[in-house]
Amino acid sequence: MDHWIAQLSRTIARRTTRRGLLARLAGLALGSAALPLLPIARGQQDGHRAPAPGDPDPATALGDPASCQYWRHCAIDGFLCSCCGGTQRSCPPGTQVSPITWVGTCRNPVDNKDYIISYNDCCGKHVCGVCYCHRNEGDKPIYFPARSNDVNWCFGTDTVVYNCSTAIVLGVATKEG
Repeated sequence: MDHWIAQLSRTIARRTTRRGLLARLAGLALGSAALPLLPIARGQQDGHRAPAPGDPDPATALGDPASCQYWRHCAIDGFLCSCCGGTQRSCPPGTQVSPITWVGTCRNPVDNKDYIISYNDCCGKHVCGVCYCHRNEGDKPIYFPARSNDVNWCFGTDTVVYNCSTAIVLGVATKEG
């Protein structure tokens, strides 16, 4: 055993240099340090999304953010960010949320309350092209721009290229006395 290890050590010493060995060790250390930076799918294992607080069951169309029938999408006109790499509350990576928005009021079927929904366009990448929804509940003509969903709302961003739309709950709608 000692003779075999000594011979193996001599063979390795003849074929490599100290600098080469140090370079390989450094590369190995650097590569293992960069391993956590690699993209990893971190989805839930059963594939079932937990509903956001106050949302219907995601297994139904009224609770699925990738469905046009989702309760927050009552006045949406565009591609759903839930299908484009984002969520109903956030833009996909590589896009920028528009600071200018249109609003709608949608009824949540869980608690039967009306909520003010802010529809924000996500801008900066080419159009998503999947999950297009065109619902016009409460939509006003274009001469009421704050209530119209037919406007490209990508103003105030670096580019006016539209990608998709989010549906963010701002709060409970109250009735004036």
